Amino acid sequence: MVGGRWREHFWLRLLLLLRSSLSDYFAPHLPRLGPPSRAAPGAAMKVLGHKIELLTGLLLHDVTMAGLQELRFPEEKPLLRGQDATELETSDPFLLAADTDWKEHDIETPYGLLHVVIRGSPKGNRPAILTYHDVGLNHKLCFNTFFNSEDMQEITKHFVVCHVDAPGQQVGASQFPQGYQYPSMEQLAAMLPSVVQHFGFKYVIGIGVGAGAYVLAKFALIFPDLVEGLVLMNIDPNGKGWIDWAATKLSGLTSTLPDTVLSHLFSQEELMNNSELVQSYRQQIGNVVNQANLQLFWNMYNSRRDLDINRPGTVPNAKTLRCPVMLVVGDNAPAEDGVVECNSKLDPTTTTFLKMADSGGLPQVTQPGKLTEAFKYFLQGMGYIAYLKDRRLSGGAVPSASMTRLARSRTASLTSASSVDGSRPQACTHSESSEGLGQVNHTMEVSC
Repeated sequence: MVGGRWREHFWLRLLLLLRSSLSDYFAPHLPRLGPPSRAAPGAAMKVLGHKIELLTGLLLHDVTMAGLQELRFPEEKPLLRGQDATELETSDPFLLAADTDWKEHDIETPYGLLHVVIRGSPKGNRPAILTYHDVGLNHKLCFNTFFNSEDMQEITKHFVVCHVDAPGQQVGASQFPQGYQYPSMEQLAAMLPSVVQHFGFKYVIGIGVGAGAYVLAKFALIFPDLVEGLVLMNIDPNGKGWIDWAATKLSGLTSTLPDTVLSHLFSQEELMNNSELVQSYRQQIGNVVNQANLQLFWNMYNSRRDLDINRPGTVPNAKTLRCPVMLVVGDNAPAEDGVVECNSKLDPTTTTFLKMADSGGLPQVTQPGKLTEAFKYFLQGMGYIAYLKDRRLSGGAVPSASMTRLARSRTASLTSASSVDGSRPQACTHSESSEGLGQVNHTMEVSC
């Protein structure tokens, strides 16, 4: 092979040299202007020169093509040695390595495509767990820590789980074109029935954080028959006033978009400490989420209207959430005041208020175990019994982990007499004690 390649280079150089020498020799003998005449002394030399030049050109082409045919191109290799595409993907700390049974879908809705990740299939009349993330995040950054915890997996393996990404916020999303009109918060809520219909869900239990909690609450107000329960974390039911709007605009001029979003997600104490968690999310928000798309989502969230809910009996024809609701907020979280006000506007007979100490702005990330336990009790209050292993017990815990629905008569006996949803009776969520069953239901406020 080495000898053949050397010979090719030798003949190639020889032909190039011959062609150049002939051109230099014949050029002075060729007429510069006018057509050649038969009487011209250099006519014969010109024809001979053209023939030799054509011959050397053909030989040069043949040698070059023969050399190209023997080239060997290297195969494509991963950027990191010893890792394939799957290993590279699972190296993301926010992506569980065992997430091999998750399936991605792009669902057509009246307001554009919606990226959805789903695991499992609908099981009878059992609802699906549907999540919606906060602004600045996606379903991985917002919920992976929570759903990947062992206790939560014991619960969710009995349900189909559906994670919804807001338009353009998923990993690898393409940037929206110039002039794209991002859906309003009401339109984001109106996109969810397409997801429910696409997968054949009868109804869902929603888990939302921040902007996602607002979207799910709006969804439950517009389509109450599709929602059986809601877990709303860091929800703010109020729209932005002029002062808040001006403060947001000023913050956008003096801070980068990731830093502005971080002040929405984390408490001031967390930001001042600049913990490893805050640094990690600052990097992920800046690198994983498309910044132009995030800006559109952020602007739309800050342009939201009031959720328009009122506690029954406070105003005529008051609108409120008809399903059981668990409100969750961390102690000293940025959304604490908003969640407290939301609690004052909901029906106390179907509302649980959970304030979690030492959890910061993202309780599903910092305290997944406590939140999972509260979610388990919330499901029990709705009529689902969880026989789960309790690792804190030294004795024989129940080895199986099954999730079954109580009889409708049992559920109906726990339902408030003033329930307006006769087709699907729903349980109160205030207490599991026998004493509480005979009392008038009130909002349960728990500090963890």
